[in-house]
Amino acid sequence: MSTQAELLALADQVFVKNYRQQPIVLERGRGCEVWDKSGARYLDMTAGIAVCCLGHAHPGFIARMTEQLGKLVQVSNLFYNEQQILAAKAITERCFGKRVFFCNSGGEANEAALKLARRYQAVVAGAPQRTTVISTHGSFHGRSIATVSITGQPKYREGFGPLFGPVEFINYGDLEAAARAIIVETIQAEGGIIVAPPGYLAGLRRLCDDTGTMLIFDEVQTGIGRTGRWFGHQHDEVTPDAMTLAKGLGGGVPIGALVCTERAAAGLAAQPGGAVPHASTFGGNALAAAAANAVLEIIETEALIERVAQAGQYLGTRLAELVNEFPGHATGVRGRGLLRGIVMAGSPVAVVARCRELGLLVSAAGSSVVRFAPPYVIERKHIDEAVAILRGVLSEGIGKA
Repeated sequence: MSTQAELLALADQVFVKNYRQQPIVLERGRGCEVWDKSGARYLDMTAGIAVCCLGHAHPGFIARMTEQLGKLVQVSNLFYNEQQILAAKAITERCFGKRVFFCNSGGEANEAALKLARRYQAVVAGAPQRTTVISTHGSFHGRSIATVSITGQPKYREGFGPLFGPVEFINYGDLEAAARAIIVETIQAEGGIIVAPPGYLAGLRRLCDDTGTMLIFDEVQTGIGRTGRWFGHQHDEVTPDAMTLAKGLGGGVPIGALVCTERAAAGLAAQPGGAVPHASTFGGNALAAAAANAVLEIIETEALIERVAQAGQYLGTRLAELVNEFPGHATGVRGRGLLRGIVMAGSPVAVVARCRELGLLVSAAGSSVVRFAPPYVIERKHIDEAVAILRGVLSEGIGKA
């Protein structure tokens, strides 16, 4: 059996060096805890970047995955599979959407949304000249050429030109310049846990209605209960034409989805005799779709959305205590539900590294925020432990401007 040091040395030899991974090899987990190859235990407040909403090794989830592995995994979209159909039904029962397209990730879901918007204008609305996509500064929508092109953080676009376009960027919260196809996050997660200002999403909806623009909500990180509602836009009582999902939808199994209205779905409808306008070989495969069904059912039967709302409020309160205790280190708290961030006066990177050394896994978001996105099964004792570790880090002077 390889040791952690041996595995880290091997990784250094075989991987493309695109990541800056922390120097531990995680081996197993349960609930809100994970262990590395050396046996060290960590409190996991990242959940695979807002993915493992049920925590690690949830018994009900394991049972469903084991059952499905013994039946069927993949048949492609040349045929239907039962889990795919049931997953689409379960999603549409919980939101505005009537139609679902399955893929494998949030980036792919956003790619599908862009193609939907373009083709809707060209084929359905008869306005092929309407090709500009409006995105926001500070946004993050994926790593493919198209989705990085509409990501409003130049650091992700550098060195990859020429990019998809035309794209126009506007300030998050600004209603003035959006007049074509708009894609926006209900909370800018990678941009620093920035919640949409009151009235912003409703204003975008009115603007899109007035101009015939398709409104797309990127709910890849905020969807499937993360904010204390099934979907982030439900806090504002606003519905888009389309939304994108991934991360928490599969509970750790890769899956993405584009969800849209009946009208918007016409943008990707196949025409008689024409080519299939969009497809995904693995999209909605039986195993991933079974994972989505398991996640949605477990969230509901275990009342986890209510738990997210309550735990999120408690986490926000405890983080606010640190802001008051360490005003030279932390300047504010942001977020909703179990997507929270504490704003650091200095760089969050050193804070994240020291927290890991002390047994707490958190991540950085934007240039100044330490992000908390724990599993929905989190308990108050876990939050208290996390805050105690972070307090110790701040008391060491780490994170100060």
